Amino acid sequence: INGELRPVIVHRIDRDTSGLIIAAKNDRAHLALAAQLQDHTLARVYEAVAVGGFKEDSGTVNAPIGRHPVDRKKMAVVAGGRSAVTHWSVLERFPGYTYVECRLETGRTHQIRVHMKAIGHPLLGDFLYNPDYRFIGRQALHSYTVAFRHPITGEAMEFTAPMPEDFS
Repeated sequence: INGELRPVIVHRIDRDTSGLIIAAKNDRAHLALAAQLQDHTLARVYEAVAVGGFKEDSGTVNAPIGRHPVDRKKMAVVAGGRSAVTHWSVLERFPGYTYVECRLETGRTHQIRVHMKAIGHPLLGDFLYNPDYRFIGRQALHSYTVAFRHPITGEAMEFTAPMPEDFS
């Protein structure tokens, strides 16, 4: 698609989100990885710090996401938006904040940030969706793990990125 000199990003992350991305070096790899994204076998796990205390230990947000009706820089949960599903679980609780893991079933723009805000727990430091909390200079969101089948050999592969210092 882009030729071997121009890898294509298969799994991207938002600006000011740390962690892993996936780039395909050729068309065959791109098509195979894109197929895994489509059939939900390419796993993407994020870690985040959300504002507030969660009542439950885990849950799922299944809410469509589309362009915000007023602010074109934002996305929002909107009727008629594209299907979006985020599974979350509490990793640790702190006074006023919760450290959570988010597993993506879909991959919409700003999905975790929008879904966490929609359930009343915006991300710490998210200048776009939670401007009252700017403690670390960016949203506390980290693409921690990606797992997929190698596009050529079929071998199961899993990669993790260490937590950046500002997030810790």
